[in-house]
Amino acid sequence: MYLSKESQRQNALNYLTSYSETCILHMPTVLTGDEARAFSHHLQLVCDTPAKRIVLDFGPTQFVNSEGIGAIVEARRRCTAAHITLTCWSVSSDLRTAFLQAGLSEQLAIQSGTDAILPQIPKGRRSRPHPSTQSTLKRLMDIAGAMVGLAILGMLFIPIAALIRWDSPGPILFSQVRRGYLGRPFRIWKFRSMVTNASQLQHLVTNQASGAFFKCDVDPRVTQVGRFLRKTSLDELPQFWNVLKGDMSLVGTRPPTATEVEQYHNAEWRRLDVKPGLTGVWQVSGRSNVKSFDEVVALDLKYQRRWNIVYDLKIILKTVRLIFSKHSGAM
Repeated sequence: MYLSKESQRQNALNYLTSYSETCILHMPTVLTGDEARAFSHHLQLVCDTPAKRIVLDFGPTQFVNSEGIGAIVEARRRCTAAHITLTCWSVSSDLRTAFLQAGLSEQLAIQSGTDAILPQIPKGRRSRPHPSTQSTLKRLMDIAGAMVGLAILGMLFIPIAALIRWDSPGPILFSQVRRGYLGRPFRIWKFRSMVTNASQLQHLVTNQASGAFFKCDVDPRVTQVGRFLRKTSLDELPQFWNVLKGDMSLVGTRPPTATEVEQYHNAEWRRLDVKPGLTGVWQVSGRSNVKSFDEVVALDLKYQRRWNIVYDLKIILKTVRLIFSKHSGAM
């Protein structure tokens, strides 16, 4: 049944308390999926009112996933555009840690001393992180794989470094801040496969992908040695250090850049419910041909639904076969 805008506002009143030009939005017990989408909907309704300040009461909130983090990022963006002050109340230590790891602490105004100001809403259902992030066996497999990968890196580092310097002056390694589990920023490492001023030249390269990621089959910024490194995936070897540290996994999602994440809508944040991986379903499903971000998200969510250790092993084996096949391409 269609609801008028006034009816939608009336429904939203169950979730907020208004005092003059301040609206207090009571957050759900879990900020995931439907709850995150409902929160975004209610916040937009409040932004359409003359409110000058919005308070997010996190008192009842016990758990937030990547889609919830995305909803908060979108809320901050909307409030900034509407010139509305956004403040957070009753933020638990666990949520503070999640905000800190997602790089939100400096972007959100978290007011102290508010834990007991508002009555606690009765707790509803509890949610859990994706099981892959809690699996001891997956972590042990990551550590074992990282040790093997770093051993190979140790043997090949000097010849690869020599080729890179011979082909193009500049640093041997390339690093970039990417977003991982729940949007947490971390620094990724690769062998440099492009010219040193590649980022300044990106505007000259046509993006052949649609949506929130960049893809170009014939990128003129890639060096001659870089094309070989990408074709064989040798440029990814330093990322075994990221796997060993726990920022990444052997199998997961493609780690997006901060610029890409800024373009995400709530549902697209769901792909960050697992750790990013050296490989994944997208990479072994014709990675040179997948150029739609919607398809990338669908493949990532397929991985989350089907995940188990055996599935990870199958993806790893398929990745190895692709690397040694003539059809392997750059990530």
